[in-house]
Amino acid sequence: MALDKFDIAILEALQRDARISLQELSSQVGLTSSPCWTRIKRMEASGVIEGYSVRVNAEKIGLADTVIVQVTLDSHSDEALFEFGRALEAIPEVLEAFLVSGDYDYYVRIAVQDTRDYERLLRERLYKIPGIRHSRSSFVLRRLKQSLLPLRR
Repeated sequence: MALDKFDIAILEALQRDARISLQELSSQVGLTSSPCWTRIKRMEASGVIEGYSVRVNAEKIGLADTVIVQVTLDSHSDEALFEFGRALEAIPEVLEAFLVSGDYDYYVRIAVQDTRDYERLLRERLYKIPGIRHSRSSFVLRRLKQSLLPLRR
């Protein structure tokens, strides 16, 4: 789908505040409400806008630590990759998982309360996933940047 300057402006505004009123959004992007709404609906229907969500402060709900786990699998068959992905989807603490190139097969971002909680997660969930050959964990000390998608280049 080709996006014009109005579509990009709408997306930028919605990324900053998905609860913005249609009137405020229309005013910000320089359109009246009806064409603005039509554009939003078109971008939703085409999959450009996948949904709307709330950003939750993990620390405020007791998940103060983030761990990046690098994982290597024994097998790289389609079935092994599918099953590993399915197992990760069933673990609520797993926030994101990426199949990557390089020395490891996956980077997995996990939210936990502390090191003991992570040790529990390893024993009870991660190490019970068949096919893991090797893993390496790194605790995030500080997040330096969290960004919105760069829509203008």
